[in-house]
Order: sequence, then structure tokens, then C-alpha cells
Amino acid sequence: MLLFSRQGKVRLQKWYTSYSEKEKKKILRDLMTIVLARKPKMCSFVEWKGFKIVYRRYASLYFCTAIEPQDNELLTLEIIHRYVELLDKYFGSAYYVLDEFLLGGEVQETGKDSALNDIDMQDLLQENK
Repeated sequence: MLLFSRQGKVRLQKWYTSYSEKEKKKILRDLMTIVLARKPKMCSFVEWKGFKIVYRRYASLYFCTAIEPQDNELLTLEIIHRYVELLDKYFGSAYYVLDEFLLGGEVQETGKDSALNDIDMQDLLQENK
């Protein structure tokens, strides 16, 4: 699973097959070049070196994965979408993090551990609702 920006900056990469660092860099470069060159109205599936590349753009991020030829592209798009929903749900309360750090534009808490502890407590409160 790869996440990268429209500018070609990798935001997250998770490999399920072993590759050398050199191979990973080449694969990343190839996939970003292919996906970023495609028009928005084009299909989200691309054949590439014996794999099917399935991708979807959300805002300025591309979520991209390579699947085996026999795997289902539509199911893979659903998996990507579910992952985005989970990220949105998890980070939807990102303002809690900001509120623990800044309040009214002023630094509220300078200690990272203390702020993280407060955020964990906020998470527990949300889970118990």
C-alpha cells in the first residue's frame, strides 16, 4: 500500500513482499510516474509488470496498491475506501490533539508525554460514550 501526494512525495508505504531498498525506490518512482500522469476520468486500474495497479485519489493524496492478476479490482477499491474511512474516523478528532497543544492560539502544554497522555484519556472518554 502506497500513499503519495500529487507532488510525488511518499506519505506512507507498506510492503507485503520483500524487496531491496533499490528495488523499492524504482517501484515507487515507476508507480508514481504512471499514476500521476493519468487523467482524473481514466480507469483506476493499470496493468504493470504482471500486476494490476489499483489506485484512488482522495483530496491531494493517492492511495495505490498492487494486486495479483486474479484479484478483484473493485474489492481492492473498497478496501482502499474503507482504509480512508478508518483514517478519517481516527483522525477526525485531530482537533483534540491541537487543543491539547494550543488553546486560544497560546501554547497550552509543552510536554509531549503530558499532551499524549491527555489525548489518550480523551480517546478513552470517546470510546466509553
